[in-house]
Amino acid sequence: MPLIYVVPQSHCVVIERFGRFSRVQQAGIRMRVPIMESIRWLGSWQRNANKDGWLLELSEQQTDTPARQCHTKDNVAITANASVYWRIIDPRKAVYEVDVLPQAVSDVALNALRSNVGAMELDQVLSERQLLNDRIAAQLTQTATKWGVLFTRVEIQELTTSGDVSSSMLQQMDADRRRRAMVSEAEGKAAAEVRLAEAEKNSIVLRAQGKAEALQLIADAELSYLRCVSQVLGPDAAKDVLIAQKFIDGFDVISKNPANKVFLPNAFAGLLPAIEHGHPHGTQLSNNSHSSDRA
Repeated sequence: MPLIYVVPQSHCVVIERFGRFSRVQQAGIRMRVPIMESIRWLGSWQRNANKDGWLLELSEQQTDTPARQCHTKDNVAITANASVYWRIIDPRKAVYEVDVLPQAVSDVALNALRSNVGAMELDQVLSERQLLNDRIAAQLTQTATKWGVLFTRVEIQELTTSGDVSSSMLQQMDADRRRRAMVSEAEGKAAAEVRLAEAEKNSIVLRAQGKAEALQLIADAELSYLRCVSQVLGPDAAKDVLIAQKFIDGFDVISKNPANKVFLPNAFAGLLPAIEHGHPHGTQLSNNSHSSDRA
């Protein structure tokens, strides 16, 4: 190792004196005391988070865990792997608190992945991947402090299942789609029936309101007519005229009977006083009627 050297940006060097930790040298032109001091060798890290075996990298690192078989809470076997993003914030702990830091990061991330997958059911693992990422990151944070490492994020790369599980999942999804279609159809029919019922109710209400308004208009017209007759003939005569009018109007209803035979009442004698009061020639009509009776 040279006595004078340059430490690049985002790198550092761990200096040991007589085999014990001495200091951390940051970026810039640095030197060490010969014989007494040496640079910590990181060859066992295999070019992970280091350069040339002695420059410790402080930038963010990515570690991919190997694919491992995991079992979910409902005992379904899946194969999963993840990418862990981390960086060193305390070089002394990163070098001395764990033997081979990159390998330890991969192992602890894989263990966290397996434990969290085992705490969730298959549907939850497949549908809530971000939740699984957050749980793994939270679990890794507890370990990161003693290693001088900061875990920035965890991303699940792959989740695969066996052929039988995939076939069962397809059948389940198909059944779920059919169920949703049936529910949607039932809800549509129910909504249509409700709308038809509301339309029928509104129609009945409108017809009733129209009929009520028509009856009110007829009643108002008859009241006006009765008042006019009462002013000319008097109240008693007006009553008789109204009764006679209703009696005559009844013939219009009777004559519209679809039956082959129509029976008409012949009690006209009771109408003569009303006709005499209401007709300007009522006396003449009365005499003619008496003459007809005598004949």
